[in-house]
Amino acid sequence: QVQPVESGGGLVQAGGSLRLACVASGRRFNAGGLGWFRQRPGREREFVAAITWGQGTPYYSDSVKGRFTISKDNASTTVYLQMDSLKPEDTAVYYCASRLLMHSATVGDLRTYRDWGQGTQVTVSS
Repeated sequence: QVQPVESGGGLVQAGGSLRLACVASGRRFNAGGLGWFRQRPGREREFVAAITWGQGTPYYSDSVKGRFTISKDNASTTVYLQMDSLKPEDTAVYYCASRLLMHSATVGDLRTYRDWGQGTQVTVSS
Protein backbone atom coordinates (compact mmCIF):
# COMPACT_ATOMS: atom_id res chain seq x y z
CA GLN A 1 0.00 0.00 0.00
CA VAL A 2 1.27 3.46 -0.91
CA GLN A 3 0.13 6.35 1.25
CA PRO A 4 0.48 9.68 -0.55
CA VAL A 5 0.85 12.98 1.32
CA GLU A 6 0.60 16.28 -0.57
CA SER A 7 2.19 19.62 0.24
CA GLY A 8 2.97 22.93 -1.42
CA GLY A 9 -0.41 24.51 -1.98
CA GLY A 10 -1.10 28.17 -1.35
CA LEU A 11 -2.24 31.49 -2.74
CA VAL A 12 -0.68 32.93 -5.89
CA GLN A 13 -1.54 35.61 -8.41
CA ALA A 14 -2.54 34.78 -11.95
CA GLY A 15 0.51 34.15 -14.08
CA GLY A 16 2.50 32.93 -11.12
CA SER A 17 3.88 29.51 -10.23
CA LEU A 18 3.58 26.91 -7.50
CA ARG A 19 5.16 23.52 -7.00
CA LEU A 20 3.25 20.74 -5.33
CA ALA A 21 4.93 17.70 -3.85
CA CYS A 22 3.56 14.26 -3.08
CA VAL A 23 5.52 11.93 -0.86
CA ALA A 24 4.51 8.36 -1.48
CA SER A 25 5.52 6.03 1.31
CA GLY A 26 5.23 2.27 1.08
CA ARG A 27 5.98 -0.32 -1.54
CA ARG A 28 5.90 0.68 -5.21
CA PHE A 29 6.14 -1.25 -8.46
CA ASN A 30 7.78 0.04 -11.62
CA ALA A 31 4.61 -0.59 -13.59
CA GLY A 32 2.61 1.57 -11.25
CA GLY A 33 2.48 5.29 -10.88
CA LEU A 34 1.03 8.35 -9.26
CA GLY A 35 -1.48 10.84 -10.51
CA TRP A 36 -2.55 14.36 -9.67
CA PHE A 37 -6.22 15.26 -9.67
CA ARG A 38 -8.06 18.42 -8.71
CA GLN A 39 -11.52 19.35 -7.58
CA ARG A 40 -12.66 22.84 -8.42
CA PRO A 41 -15.55 24.45 -6.50
CA GLY A 42 -18.84 22.92 -7.55
CA ARG A 43 -17.24 20.48 -9.97
CA GLU A 44 -16.26 16.84 -10.03
CA ARG A 45 -12.72 15.69 -9.39
CA GLU A 46 -10.72 15.70 -12.60
CA PHE A 47 -7.44 14.35 -13.89
CA VAL A 48 -4.46 16.73 -14.11
CA ALA A 49 -1.30 14.69 -14.68
CA ALA A 50 0.31 11.34 -13.94
CA ILE A 51 3.69 9.66 -14.06
CA THR A 52 4.93 6.09 -13.99
CA TRP A 53 7.35 4.99 -11.30
CA GLY A 54 9.67 3.02 -13.57
CA GLN A 55 10.14 4.98 -16.81
CA GLY A 56 8.87 8.29 -15.51
CA THR A 57 6.46 8.56 -18.45
CA PRO A 58 4.32 11.68 -18.01
CA TYR A 59 0.67 12.17 -18.91
CA TYR A 60 -1.27 15.45 -18.92
CA SER A 61 -4.79 16.67 -19.35
CA ASP A 62 -5.34 19.07 -22.22
CA SER A 63 -6.20 21.87 -19.80
CA VAL A 64 -2.73 21.92 -18.23
CA LYS A 65 -0.49 20.66 -21.03
CA GLY A 66 2.31 23.11 -21.66
CA ARG A 67 1.83 24.86 -18.29
CA PHE A 68 2.25 22.06 -15.74
CA THR A 69 5.16 19.62 -15.47
CA ILE A 70 5.11 16.38 -13.51
CA SER A 71 8.36 14.79 -12.38
CA LYS A 72 9.73 12.41 -9.77
CA ASP A 73 12.95 12.15 -7.84
CA ASN A 74 15.46 9.39 -8.59
CA ALA A 75 14.51 7.45 -5.51
CA SER A 76 10.90 7.49 -6.75
CA THR A 77 9.60 8.57 -3.38
CA THR A 78 8.40 12.05 -4.26
CA VAL A 79 6.42 13.30 -7.24
CA TYR A 80 6.30 17.00 -8.08
CA LEU A 81 3.80 19.04 -9.99
CA GLN A 82 5.31 22.29 -11.23
CA MET A 83 2.49 24.66 -12.11
CA ASP A 84 3.37 27.69 -14.22
CA SER A 85 1.27 30.37 -15.87
CA LEU A 86 -1.46 29.74 -13.35
CA LYS A 87 -4.98 30.92 -14.07
CA PRO A 88 -7.88 31.63 -11.71
CA GLU A 89 -9.61 28.55 -13.11
CA ASP A 90 -6.77 26.42 -11.72
CA THR A 91 -8.10 27.17 -8.24
CA ALA A 92 -8.92 23.82 -6.68
CA VAL A 93 -8.02 21.26 -4.08
CA TYR A 94 -5.26 19.15 -5.58
CA TYR A 95 -4.97 15.48 -4.70
CA CYS A 96 -2.36 12.87 -5.47
CA ALA A 97 -3.20 9.20 -5.74
CA SER A 98 -1.33 6.00 -6.50
CA ARG A 99 -2.13 2.96 -8.57
CA LEU A 100 -0.41 -0.40 -8.90
CA LEU A 101 -0.45 -0.64 -12.69
CA MET A 102 -0.46 2.34 -15.02
CA HIS A 103 -2.27 2.01 -18.35
CA SER A 104 -2.24 4.92 -20.75
CA ALA A 105 -5.83 4.22 -21.78
CA THR A 106 -7.13 4.70 -18.23
CA VAL A 107 -4.60 7.13 -16.80
CA GLY A 108 -7.27 9.77 -16.27
CA ASP A 109 -9.85 7.50 -14.63
CA LEU A 110 -9.85 8.26 -10.92
CA ARG A 111 -11.57 4.93 -10.20
CA THR A 112 -8.35 3.13 -11.10
CA TYR A 113 -6.37 4.85 -8.33
CA ARG A 114 -6.38 3.15 -4.96
CA ASP A 115 -4.68 5.30 -2.36
CA TRP A 116 -5.42 9.02 -2.06
CA GLY A 117 -3.85 11.89 -0.16
CA GLN A 118 -5.80 14.41 1.88
CA GLY A 119 -5.46 17.20 -0.68
CA THR A 120 -3.85 20.64 -0.74
CA GLN A 121 -5.58 23.91 -1.60
CA VAL A 122 -4.35 26.00 -4.53
CA THR A 123 -5.89 29.43 -4.96
CA VAL A 124 -5.10 31.65 -7.93
CA SER A 125 -6.23 35.25 -7.66
CA SER A 126 -7.01 37.41 -10.69
